[in-house]
Formats: sequence, structure tokens, C-alpha cells
Amino acid sequence: MFKSKFKPSQIVLTGMLAALAGVLMSLEISVPLMPPFYKFDFSDVPAMIGLFLMGPAEGALIEIIKLLIKLMISGTNSMYVGELFNLIGIVLFIIPTWLVYKKLGQTRKAALIALIVSIVIRTGTACFLNAYVSLPLYAKAFGISLDEVVKAVGGVNARITNLQTFIIYATIPFNLLKLSINSIIGYTVYDRLLAALPNLRNLRSDSIRKASAV
Repeated sequence: MFKSKFKPSQIVLTGMLAALAGVLMSLEISVPLMPPFYKFDFSDVPAMIGLFLMGPAEGALIEIIKLLIKLMISGTNSMYVGELFNLIGIVLFIIPTWLVYKKLGQTRKAALIALIVSIVIRTGTACFLNAYVSLPLYAKAFGISLDEVVKAVGGVNARITNLQTFIIYATIPFNLLKLSINSIIGYTVYDRLLAALPNLRNLRSDSIRKASAV
């Protein structure tokens, strides 16, 4: 799909952003009233910067490498269910964000709109995947029923009594919170970088030509 080779500057920047994302992902923070496997981190920020500065291939590489770094640093606490969910999230983040960003002309405004669209898509898809993929996999991985998973979470938030309330009081607010904060920080840093270092636009234009060569 991507015929052009990466430039050394792109390789270096991708590696630096991926390393930063991996470290940030390992510094997970528990969120009050949320399931223990819902952890907040800022690891999407470097991927957003890489996506807008260089393109979808680099953004995807940053996301994939960060998962590998996180596994090497702290392992998994979800029997790899969380990591699988993150891989699905990479596709849901990279593809729609880049398509909207490219369609609207790769401007700062386009980046902002693309992130908003991404938040809506990822949150909506998270509801479906939690209900029909991740929660059943968690239950299977730990050898308990889906109802038991929901009840365990209910001990943290009394409003959660079944799958529907889990989606309403856990999945939706957590994803909106995490994705919105990461998007605000990612957009702000990207905007400041372009303002302070105009030469970074060269990386972006190279990536645009590369992404169109299909």
C-alpha cells in the first residue's frame, strides 16, 4: 500500500514517539468508579502527533510498538484481552482519523475535526466490543461467567448491575474521558510543534505523497 521508503528523519521520529508512547502506556492510572481493567494513560498522544506529522503508516507503527514495549515493561494483567482490544483500537483510530484529516485538507482545523470524529467512532465501537467481545473474553480468560464480571465491577460502582449499566456508567464515560483528554493534548502539542518548527511540514508532505501511492 505504501510504496515509498521511510526517510531517516521519519524513522528516528517514529522510534522516539513509539518509545515515549510505550513508557506512557506503562504508567497506567486507575480511574475511580471504573473497572480495574480500565486504566487511563496518555499513550495515544505520541501516536496522534506521528499520524498528523507523518501519516497513517507511522501512526500505526507507533501504536503497535508501544504495545510491545508495554508488554516487555509490565506484561499483561488481562490475559492479553486488553492488548487484543488495543490492536482493534489502532485500526479504529488510524483509518477514520487519517481519512477525515486527508479529506479536509490536512490543516489544523482538519486535525481537530478528525479527532472529534475518531472519539465518536471509537466510543461507539467500544460499547459494541465490550458487550460482545472483550467482556466475554475476560470472563472466559478468568474462568467466570459474564454476570460475575459485571458483579465484580459493581463492587466499584453501585450503579453497575448488568451489562447495559456497565456500558452506560463505565464504557461510555471512560472512553469519552480518555480519548478526549488524549486528543486535546495531542492536538495542542501537534499545533505547537507546527508553529515552532515549520520544517516539520516537510515530513507531513512526504507522508501525504506516500499515502496516495496505492
